[in-house]
Amino acid sequence: MNVTKMIPLVCAVGVLAATTACSPAAADQPQVEVDGDRVRVPVSGGLVEVDTSSLGLRAEAPDGRTWQLSAPAEGDLGPAGQVSARGGAATWRYPEKGLTVTATGRGGRLEMTVHADREGTLTWPVTATDPATTELQLPRGEGIAVPVADEWWNSEQAGLVGTEAAVVGGLTMPFWGTSLPGLGASYIAESDIGTALRFTSEQGRLRASASHEFSPRESTMDYRMTFAITDGGPIAAARDYRDWLQHHGGITPLREKIARNPEVGKLIGAFHAYTWGRARTAEGVQRLRDLGIDRMWLGYDADDEPMDEQAVAAAKQAGFLVGPYDSWANAQEPGQADNPASKWPDPVWPDACVREADGGVLPGFGGRGCYLSSEAFRRAEPTQHLMADRTREFTANGANSYFLDVDAAGELHSDHSPAHPMAKEQDRRNRLDRMAWLSGQLVLGSETAGSWANGVLSYNHGSVTPVTDQLWKLEKDKQSWGGYAPQGAPAFFFKPVRLPADVAKAMYAPEYRVPLYQAVLHDSVISTERWELSWSKLPDQSKNRAMLAMLHNIPLNLVLDESELDSHGAQIAQLQRFFEPLHRAAATEPLADFRWLTPDHLVQRTSFGDGALTVTANFSARPHDGLPGGCLDAVVRGGAPQRICPAGL
Repeated sequence: MNVTKMIPLVCAVGVLAATTACSPAAADQPQVEVDGDRVRVPVSGGLVEVDTSSLGLRAEAPDGRTWQLSAPAEGDLGPAGQVSARGGAATWRYPEKGLTVTATGRGGRLEMTVHADREGTLTWPVTATDPATTELQLPRGEGIAVPVADEWWNSEQAGLVGTEAAVVGGLTMPFWGTSLPGLGASYIAESDIGTALRFTSEQGRLRASASHEFSPRESTMDYRMTFAITDGGPIAAARDYRDWLQHHGGITPLREKIARNPEVGKLIGAFHAYTWGRARTAEGVQRLRDLGIDRMWLGYDADDEPMDEQAVAAAKQAGFLVGPYDSWANAQEPGQADNPASKWPDPVWPDACVREADGGVLPGFGGRGCYLSSEAFRRAEPTQHLMADRTREFTANGANSYFLDVDAAGELHSDHSPAHPMAKEQDRRNRLDRMAWLSGQLVLGSETAGSWANGVLSYNHGSVTPVTDQLWKLEKDKQSWGGYAPQGAPAFFFKPVRLPADVAKAMYAPEYRVPLYQAVLHDSVISTERWELSWSKLPDQSKNRAMLAMLHNIPLNLVLDESELDSHGAQIAQLQRFFEPLHRAAATEPLADFRWLTPDHLVQRTSFGDGALTVTANFSARPHDGLPGGCLDAVVRGGAPQRICPAGL
């Protein structure tokens, strides 16, 4: 997006971007124009007209083209009251619904806030409705770009129509985008908690409708959405969100994290791997070194056989990062717990369990035990030191890294316990505080990190994976996916799986993948795929996944045991050696550009920083401009192209 005029912002920056209060300098605040039931707000790249009778929005570009940014709100709002304009903002009410709306220009965008006097739900904006809309960009995992009129994406087989994604937890970032020929729009849900995005198909065309729940208990009675005009490129909405985020709580650069803790620098050039069996031993570490791998993050389950001091020492001597996979989100009755990570000292179970409105405990992951209240931990920590003692115990072997499951994923809870009541916003603050504390000691990662957690993490596992609900159904089928036996090499992680064609297409077809997450956070958080989707778990996708990793400048995530190294060790080492100089050149640089080089979107190019790295990938079966199909060229700082043609498994 080309922002021709940026309004100076005076911000009260809190921990979360979603709660940052900003106001433009009064002298530069654009004036809204009110004409009956129409409110016109100047924005960068044109203006937006609001129909106060329905909350329908139309955008106008400088060349005079207009299009629908949002259809009217779903449901009957009732008659709108008279519009008043003051201080660059227009305000009106819907008395029957108890809603008050304010529209203003801020930072080159239209900002609209809906305040509710009572509980209820508003479905708005309703987007991708203009007939000229060609594409919908969604931060599902790394990001997908969906042709809105595509027959398959409008079918049940694609697994999108009829689903709903919570903006916190269901999406990795609180925005989405639409494209028209040469134009587009960005939609930012500043009020992310309590907001969800629902996908429907109308007359063979996809649309995305936001729905916000007004709840006094959750402090979600104010619903704020921001709209911007973009150039319609595949990552234009991500660029707009990055600009917004830098003015609302910010992005913490990886360079800054390395300066605070030089150990973070060991992530650069490193693949990630969870270890099993002999791969957890000092001999296993040496095996990696013998293969020629000199950068690695090694993790291990918090089970009865963690990496011992000798293995950790060997890993650190090799220059690797090594640490446990832990969770502070689940507890089970100590005498019956089925894994060490769910065992806590009395009286965590059941005193620290999240309580539902009826007073019962909220069942934990897989229906086992309970979910734990971050508020209970916060209140107990000054005297009981539960988190400090836990961390000390889990790193007694000398581990220099830590993976804290769930905390950054946006799985937030309301706690109705009288002893530790908590709303979702407080839960997020608690998680941010404890992750910030942990990251001050260790190289910290978490699961599928939402953009709101970028300041407290150095890496995450999962934000790259564009998960479809169909994947969860597959993983529950132990016969086809694999269970948690044998102990040294659980089939759940090691058994190769052939994804059904529709699932494979929805998740990994390269023509629909766009690096939205990297466009926002590449220079802040190092991201990988989910741990249970190791590179060799899905052999049919192994080639394209390796190419996507190189193209987006992100590490592969592996699961290793002795047999895995026997089968694929040489290939893993080859990929890691190719990846390392690319990552060294660009890991701390922003993603500067992404583009499709062919109409079928199968030849793609990324660039990072100011000439730090350019990567071109040909996912097709045909050569393109001298690049063979199935191959990738990388150019580091203007040097000679380096080529790799990954072999599939």
